This record gives sequence, C-alpha cells and structure tokens, in this order.
Amino acid sequence: MSARDELLRALRQRELPVPPLPSLEGPWIRYPDAVAQFTTALGNVGGRVVRVASEDEARAEIAALPALAGAQRVLSFVPGFALKGPAAGPDPHALEDVDLTIVRGQLGVAENGAIWVTGLEGRLQAGLFICQHLAVILDAASLVHNMHEAYARIGTFGPGFGLFLAGPSKTADIEQSLVIGAHGARSAHVFLVG
Repeated sequence: MSARDELLRALRQRELPVPPLPSLEGPWIRYPDAVAQFTTALGNVGGRVVRVASEDEARAEIAALPALAGAQRVLSFVPGFALKGPAAGPDPHALEDVDLTIVRGQLGVAENGAIWVTGLEGRLQAGLFICQHLAVILDAASLVHNMHEAYARIGTFGPGFGLFLAGPSKTADIEQSLVIGAHGARSAHVFLVG
C-alpha cells in the first residue's frame, strides 16, 4: 500500500464529532419590499430581474432574449423549451458550447440576490457554469428576506445537488478590474413570476 493510500485510509476511518448547527432564529434583517430589495441586490452583482405575471409570460420573455435568438445550443431544465443543438450526454465537457441554460430557481434571497437552484440531473449541472448566458425562472412567492431564512427553507428540499447562484460570473482579481463572464455566464436574467 502506498503512503498516499495509507493516509487516505486512515482519514476515512477517523470519526470526528459533528458539531450542532447554530440556531437560525434571530433578529435578522427584513425588508419592507423583498421584491425591490432582491431586484436591487441582483442588479448590484450584474444580474437583471424581469417581472412577469405568469410562467407563460416568462417563457415569452425568454424567447425574446437576444441570447436565445443567436443561440446554436440551448440547455433547458424547464419544460416547454425546445433544446437546440446536440443532446447532452454524461460527459460535462460536451456542454462547452452551450449558449443559454434555462433553469428554475427554488428560492431567492432579497438580502443578496442569490437564488437556490437544485434538482439538476447528474453531470448536466455543469451547464450552469459553462453556458454563455443564464435564464432563471423564479416564483416571487419563494423570496425570503435573508440567508438565515434561506437555510431554514433549504432543509425542506432534501438531499442532492444544490447551490446559491447570484448573477453572472464575475471576478476582479486581475488588477482589480471587474470582468463579467470570465469563468461562466456573461449574463443572468431572472424572470420573477407573480
């Protein structure tokens, strides 16, 4: 057995006590208008909120996106959108040329504009990060005020893949110059229903 394998075996056998999670109850921030705060917060991180009355209207708005009009390849996790380009297989590298990914968010956080996304199948999760443009459909009734409320709700979604997503990809680590889309989506539109 190599030293590496021996070390990994020893780590796997070691049982560490699991500390209790902190309480999510407290006097956390609340906003008089969670939708307005969410819209502002998402705008501050480079995303755009489009208010729509219904899911049908959200579909129409997505269909009108310039990113969709010029797309050669679309990956959709929302029924009702025809996929463009080859079907995605089990290899996430096959998603490298996805122009637009369409997903449904499970909840939004007014405090910071983050959206909880879960329920994506297998390796297709890479479609969230590798696409050029991202469209998210989110029910306005699913907005919470702060991350504490969000974590309290996340427990109801069950096990599996999930992440908080806020706006397009961005970095400012090169000479403190903000670059949008350096590591992922160049744009993010959230279609807030209701």
